[in-house]
Order: sequence, then C-alpha cells, then structure tokens
Amino acid sequence: MGEPKDMQSEQRQNGQSTRCCIVGCGPAGAMLGFLLARRGIDVLVLEKHVDFLRDFRGDTIHPSTIQILQEVGLADQLLHLPHAKAPAFQAHTPQGTITIADFSRLKTRWPYLMFLPQWDFLNFLTDQAQLYPSFHLVMNAQAQELIEEGSVICGVRYQAPDG
Repeated sequence: MGEPKDMQSEQRQNGQSTRCCIVGCGPAGAMLGFLLARRGIDVLVLEKHVDFLRDFRGDTIHPSTIQILQEVGLADQLLHLPHAKAPAFQAHTPQGTITIADFSRLKTRWPYLMFLPQWDFLNFLTDQAQLYPSFHLVMNAQAQELIEEGSVICGVRYQAPDG
C-alpha cells in the first residue's frame, strides 16, 4: 500500500512518517507500542508530558496483567523491580476485620496484587520497547489534530520541543 507522491514529499519536508502513531503513553499506549514494535511494525508513541513522574490513579498490577506480561516475556524482568505485594485487602471496622478481596486463593503463579508506581511501570515498558528499532517515543509532544485525506485519517499533527 503506497502513499501518494505529494503526501510522501510533504512528510519528508514537514514531519516524520510512521506506520502507526499512538497518542498517549499510559499503560495501554506503552504496551501497544511494545507489541507493535516487537512485530517489526514502525510505531511512534507521543506523550504530552516531559516524563512519567507524576501522580497516577493506578499503581497496582493485577495477577491477570502479570500473566499477560509473562506471555509476552516481560514478567520476570518486571518482578525484579522494587514493589510490594498484597495477597488480600482487608478493612478493619469496629465490628472486626472484613476481607474485601483475597488474591491468595487464585490459581496463579502471582496470587497477589502488585504495588508498583506507574511511572516505574511506564519506564519499564518503554525501556523494553526501545530494544526494538521500530519503536519511537517522543516525550513532551502534544497532539494537536488528526490529519485527514478524504474520510481517511492518515496522520497526527503534534507540537514537540523541536517544533
């Protein structure tokens, strides 16, 4: 599938060309970028922040997520990062302790909730993705608009420190 000559020359003059562009490097964007790059697909991931060091809502990794990471060959390296484990969630009330969730009963190699700062998880995923030459991450890149030709989205215009 080739691109029109005028579009190819515009890309060379005004930006870069890639097979896939992902806007946002949260856990889903980072993982998708990793998986595509691993398959040899040229992928550009845009992240609007300069780094991953900020407050996130999700600093937990569930047993099912660790299983998926195992399936793609990342679980062992991930588990070497400093983290905490919670085999159960309990609430202490005046009437006694209530178990809200008991992960220790799951039939998995990882019967616990893993606590890991999300910035460490994102750095881990993007470090692993950058082992593939087809993965490209641009930090501090704010997506501005989609580029359309007819009814087909063919690109993303973004603002980065270099213009």
